Amino acid sequence: MFLHGASTVNKQGHLEIGGCDTLDLVQKFGTPLFVYDEELIRQKCRNYIQAFKETGYPFRVAYASKAFCTMKVCKIIEEENMCLDVVSAGELFTALAAGFPAERIHFHSNNKTREEIQMALEANIGCFVVDNFYELTMLADLARKYGKTAHILLRVSPGVECHTHQYMVTGQQDSKFGFDIKSGQAYKAVSEALQLSSVHLLGVHSHIGSQIFETRGFEAAIECLAEFLAQLQDNLSFTAQVLNVGGGFGIRYHAEDIPPTEEAYIKVITDSVHRSFTKRAYPFPEIWIEPGRSIVGEAGTTLYTIGSIKEVEGIRKYVSVDGGMTDNLRPALYQAKYEAVLANRINEKPEEMVSIAGKCCESGDMLIWNIQLPKVNHGDILAVSCTGAYGYAMANNYNRIPRPAVVFVRNGQAELVVKRETYKDLITNEYIPETVNTLKNHSYMAERILGI
Repeated sequence: MFLHGASTVNKQGHLEIGGCDTLDLVQKFGTPLFVYDEELIRQKCRNYIQAFKETGYPFRVAYASKAFCTMKVCKIIEEENMCLDVVSAGELFTALAAGFPAERIHFHSNNKTREEIQMALEANIGCFVVDNFYELTMLADLARKYGKTAHILLRVSPGVECHTHQYMVTGQQDSKFGFDIKSGQAYKAVSEALQLSSVHLLGVHSHIGSQIFETRGFEAAIECLAEFLAQLQDNLSFTAQVLNVGGGFGIRYHAEDIPPTEEAYIKVITDSVHRSFTKRAYPFPEIWIEPGRSIVGEAGTTLYTIGSIKEVEGIRKYVSVDGGMTDNLRPALYQAKYEAVLANRINEKPEEMVSIAGKCCESGDMLIWNIQLPKVNHGDILAVSCTGAYGYAMANNYNRIPRPAVVFVRNGQAELVVKRETYKDLITNEYIPETVNTLKNHSYMAERILGI
């Protein structure tokens, strides 16, 4: 397993993250457990900001909170002087509850509800990324009703397909997201937006996909966007203040992944903007980006306790852990690959090939196929790296399994930021209306039996 950030091996041969022995974390907080290296998150934020500063271009970096949204993360993003993207009222509520400045919040989503737009307008967020005509009309009407002017970007589809999993491609013409440029839909959207007195069009937004290593997709998208904006300037006298090229920057999940650095991504983007806009004599817009996975992905590690071990002679050895697709849906959803080590015996040499199985009642609940580990024992602690993005964010209660706790570690200190769900939490919002008194009695008995 490649050690990221402040991860090391201590004198006891244990995996240590942020100065904390993972075995001590397990003893205190249990497993499964999400462990985040706070310093690495902060360093990733600073890398993007510093890379932009060195180019001299005006910029804005917004963390895409869908990757992992908690009040703690929102606070870190605020302290690192970044903006924040949200895609739901729940993420917006989390950010506001954490005290995040509303004027630095951008609201995405292909299907914002009336209630979500009202909530965002009342909070005076900084920008709406408008995805479709239905939203544009509704936002304009509500902004007028509230006596506000909503600052917007129009999300457009440049018709660029990047090399990634098919579920992560979003910039092609056939997509549920945004106004298509090729068909003329995006041009029509700009034309309509410019006629609305209650919205102020800042520019355009594009997002071509996720976990992108090949930067030519960004170059192609920026060239397309520059041509589109030049057309708007000529025909509609509209000059964009902002060009948002999205995110999707890849990270290293396993040895086959070789992503560019934060600096390399920014250089490609700014060089492309300079080239595409200079040849059209178009004023350079402010460049916005939206890293999510690349801010938190490598900072997260999930710790599991190994339970049952089953060997199918001549075929496979299954090693089961106390988590799975309830805390990491990506292997089942995207066939995502991960690396792992035995956190309690990290210095021992690998000697057997095993496959890591989750505990859900699904054949597809496999976290890692075919990984070399030291001879595995019941009770060993398995550490799976780079689970910081879309792990907890996609966590669920399938099979009525409570979601794990989340801790942040830094300088030898561990901070609990999300407590582990209890069995009682699972039924908190449930009712059997016709037998309320019986339910209360059963709940009382369950608490006595389980000690919860």
